[in-house]
Amino acid sequence: MKKVFITRKLAGSAETMLRREGFKVKVFQDDSPIKRADLLKETIDADALISLLTDTIDREVIDNMRRCRIIANCAVGFNNIDVEYARSRNIVVTNTPDILTDATADLTVALVLACARRLREGESMMRSNNFKGWKPQLLLGLEMKGKKVGIIGAGRIGFAAARRLKAFGTEIVYFGRTKKEKFEDELDARKVSLNHLLKSSDIISVHLPLSSETKHLLNKENLRLVKRSAVIVNTSRGEIIDEKMLIRLLKKKRIFAAGLDVYENEPGVNPELLKLENVFLLPHIGSATIETRTGMAELCAKNVKNVLNRKSPLTPVW
Repeated sequence: MKKVFITRKLAGSAETMLRREGFKVKVFQDDSPIKRADLLKETIDADALISLLTDTIDREVIDNMRRCRIIANCAVGFNNIDVEYARSRNIVVTNTPDILTDATADLTVALVLACARRLREGESMMRSNNFKGWKPQLLLGLEMKGKKVGIIGAGRIGFAAARRLKAFGTEIVYFGRTKKEKFEDELDARKVSLNHLLKSSDIISVHLPLSSETKHLLNKENLRLVKRSAVIVNTSRGEIIDEKMLIRLLKKKRIFAAGLDVYENEPGVNPELLKLENVFLLPHIGSATIETRTGMAELCAKNVKNVLNRKSPLTPVW
């Protein structure tokens, strides 16, 4: 009987789907990232592994898996897996693209609006009973209409976020490796350099996978180009932004606000961020809808089922 190991309890019917196929399914029961020793122990005889972005699947883990044929990552990103090494060992790696596009784009817009309209400060004022009545200059924020939105990373999620933000009457510019006809045709968007985007945009939204090329893409040098009146939102990976530099600029009010769903040393959060009023913080919930998390888990199960039944995976990353 083929064994499938899942590193965390997942939403939906993924486990049931796999058991119906006749697979032996074991799920790590702690609702926290699996410890290294447990991961090595449980995967040594696994034919398939369903992992999460919090699991580091490196050479040691891959070498330890004597029978594994597929690593199905329950995330769109896969920087937690040594994909090239897995490939050299003839292990298929899959991810979950498309499914979380809308949920993450929705959250991006929520963060943009929360920052632009200073919702965190307003909600805090109400909870601390400090609202003393309407005032002409109370918590003045930014309107969306007429603003320039800069999308960093012109993939599925970046496009979905741009489409939503365009509806507010904004202008869209984007930075990416290649020209995107869909961006330009549907949204009348322009491809620009990263520095031009940072200098000219009122809203900056990050939608890139993490790699050696994108780590600290927004850094000490180019973050200084951002307008004082700009909002920066990141729903991709925390390491793409030099967090210490971002904090320094936010403290000096050199950036209007930032909305973060991801962090450079996640799950750790820089304590300086917690002190800032012009930051809206969320606990990495970009894909956290019932529909999306269920769909992600079930896609992982379908990929595992296909590969173990000697069929082609649905969403291979190579």
